[in-house]
Amino acid sequence: MKIASYAPEVEAQMRNFYHSLSEKDRRRYAAIEAATLDHGGITYICRVLCCDAGTVTRGQQDLKKPLPEKEKPIRQPGSGRKSVLATTAGLDEAFLEVLKDHTAGSPMEESVKWSNLSRSDIAEKLKQHGFTVSVTVVDQLLDKHGFRRRQAFKVEAGKKNIPHRDEQFKNIEHLKETYQARGNPVMRMDVKKKS
Repeated sequence: MKIASYAPEVEAQMRNFYHSLSEKDRRRYAAIEAATLDHGGITYICRVLCCDAGTVTRGQQDLKKPLPEKEKPIRQPGSGRKSVLATTAGLDEAFLEVLKDHTAGSPMEESVKWSNLSRSDIAEKLKQHGFTVSVTVVDQLLDKHGFRRRQAFKVEAGKKNIPHRDEQFKNIEHLKETYQARGNPVMRMDVKKKS
């Protein structure tokens, strides 16, 4: 009975992978491949991987033993793909620039701050600065720079179409820019406290 064989391109991939492994891992890989095949599998795998039957036999013996404790970690500490925050130059600066005019905070606790922009709004504005990031990265940026999520309490206001609703905010923004352009300091103070 003829043993089932892999396509030539798969055999080439198997050889490439086999030769990229350490000696011990080569033995184990060859043994696993041979175990998936019927009678004659060892001979076939030895031909494909250019190894001898003794390599496969030793690999089979290795697989019967428990993995030594020192071999268990797959990655060295500090290895693996670095985060976008760690590898993208200028992202933090662009994020802070985007939130510069969209940041508020608690008058009672200096460290508490939030933004009126949604995560998707921030991602869109970052795209305009040349950084295409997901909302997951935006979450990481918010956390890194100490922003908290804020629950809106006035749920009715958004349902009504109130004309001129944003005029006061636009006026405040205009005045702020005018004063800053003249070199004057601008101080913002929230005086309303929830009881």
